[in-house]
Amino acid sequence: MKVSPSLLAADFGNLEREIGMINRSTADWLHLDVMDGVFVPNISFGFPVLEAVARLCQKPLDVHLMIERPEKFVREVSRLGAMMMNVHYEACVHLHRAVQEIHDAGMKAGVTLNPSTPVCCLESIIADIDMVLLMTVNPGFGGQKFIEHSIDKVKQLRQLIDRTGSGALIEVDGGVNAETAPRLAAAGVDVLVAGSYVFGATNPEQVIAELRSL
Repeated sequence: MKVSPSLLAADFGNLEREIGMINRSTADWLHLDVMDGVFVPNISFGFPVLEAVARLCQKPLDVHLMIERPEKFVREVSRLGAMMMNVHYEACVHLHRAVQEIHDAGMKAGVTLNPSTPVCCLESIIADIDMVLLMTVNPGFGGQKFIEHSIDKVKQLRQLIDRTGSGALIEVDGGVNAETAPRLAAAGVDVLVAGSYVFGATNPEQVIAELRSL
């Protein structure tokens, strides 16, 4: 199992210390949630903060744009040295073009689905993307309760990937903890995003290692 801790839950008053912990840990990636207060009802951080994080972080950056018209920022995300750029299915009118632009910029392309968006919407794009991020809470705020239907949704996505021969990974974000993580792993998840469960732990490095062992 890959683990991508979500910086949204970190202590931003001690950002260098928090990223140092990620660097020391066995975390595979660092998940960065960018929110615009329009597509989702919250604002997180922008490119000045992302640039600082990119300088400090030794892990691949998993950038999740919860914003309207995310394709406008492909070059900016690429300049960070990001490994993955995630865009929402619901935010991209021309999704295939956005995926092409992400690939052309040298990054892997992820497509994110909100909880109410069905997996079948990906039928025509699944062969072209590197990852699907399923939101297992409503996007915009950390610490929300896990949406139970997400387990079935993961299984549906795994079936779609297997049936089409796609190489896309399945990532989930929201409500990941000691109870939900093993169930998600059993359903076919490849990457766990964990925010408050990691950064709120007494020993976050141990929590990351336990998640990776699933």
